[in-house]
Amino acid sequence: MHGTARIQKPKKKSAKAFWMKQLHTWHWVSSAISLIGLLLFAFTGITLNHAADVEASPQTIEKSATLPANLLTQVAADDAADSKKPLPAPVAAWVEKSVGQSGQGIAEWSADEIYLALPRPGGDGWVSIDRHDGKVTSESTSRGAISYLNDLHKGRNAGGAWKYFIDIFSIACFVFALTGLVLLQLHAKKRPSTWPLVAAGLAIPAILAIIFIH
Repeated sequence: MHGTARIQKPKKKSAKAFWMKQLHTWHWVSSAISLIGLLLFAFTGITLNHAADVEASPQTIEKSATLPANLLTQVAADDAADSKKPLPAPVAAWVEKSVGQSGQGIAEWSADEIYLALPRPGGDGWVSIDRHDGKVTSESTSRGAISYLNDLHKGRNAGGAWKYFIDIFSIACFVFALTGLVLLQLHAKKRPSTWPLVAAGLAIPAILAIIFIH
């Protein structure tokens, strides 16, 4: 019996040490993955909260050009039906080269005009093509670096790749917080202020929401 007890105790200690090591590993790995994202989202949390105090200086660039005859035939008005579809690839490539705007995306086709909206983080833009004479008008607006970062925070017009990044970042933050909570629980006996601080982190926003937000 005593021999069995001596064997079981080291095994139990070994299992605890294993899981402690796993918790610390997942905690630092998730913190490393989410570190830059956390800094970005914390900073833009402040700039968004004080958006009215952060002055933006929009800069707008207008350009115009005319489609060559061989490309005009690909967009010429041959029907009156409204539709939504991409620009033909050669026309999209010419637009990007001639007016410096992306020709990619879903455009709105009407009997007289093709309109391609080009929103992006921190700015906006559009391209218009006259289907009769091939006249191309373009406008690009930039609202500055802070606006760009704010839009990244919100995922506004940032595309699919950024959407997936936010998902991965959110999972990393969740793992970071969850493993941190477990580690707090394991070390709480030696740190009496642990749970009062955790409770304050819950109570303060809850009280503010109940009293001041209506």
